[in-house]
Amino acid sequence: MRLLSALAKSGMANNLLAGMNELDRWANFYLLTSAAAGTLIGLLFVLITLAAERRPDDTDKIRVYLTPTVVYFASVLGIAALLTVPNHSRLTAVLCICFVGAVGFVYSGFLIGRGGKKNFYEQRDLIAYAGFPFAAYGLHVFGGVLTLRSPQRGLTFVAAGMLSLLAVAIRNSWAIAVDIVSTRPGQH
Repeated sequence: MRLLSALAKSGMANNLLAGMNELDRWANFYLLTSAAAGTLIGLLFVLITLAAERRPDDTDKIRVYLTPTVVYFASVLGIAALLTVPNHSRLTAVLCICFVGAVGFVYSGFLIGRGGKKNFYEQRDLIAYAGFPFAAYGLHVFGGVLTLRSPQRGLTFVAAGMLSLLAVAIRNSWAIAVDIVSTRPGQH
């Protein structure tokens, strides 16, 4: 209660609850990134089917590499969907951004913590599948907090995080596809 009364006295409460018109400027960006992420998630299902046919005994490796990639595409899709919901206040937009960023930050941090040789086959895989996404989710959280003070700057950081996740997930998808296609059926 004291926080709310202090915010009301400072006039900041009005800014937090005011409409988030800045999101309107980003609508096309969110539509494009969500369409790209959704389409690429669909293509990953094709890749999963190919992988299951070609490497039926290698499902653990498929899970280790595909799951983070699907999560990163889904994060981009999710944040874009959340930010295109109409009538956001600045506070609700920040909460959506920070929620997705914090959950992703914890998830990629978990991958880094449990990573190592038992899950990822090479150290560079750990960087590509967990390190870069960890930084991208950090951009989401930082951008969300910055949106409280400077919405356009904050949303720019959020966009940079979204594009980073898309780029990393595309790179990871490509690596997975090349690995699956370059292995003959039944061979490991």
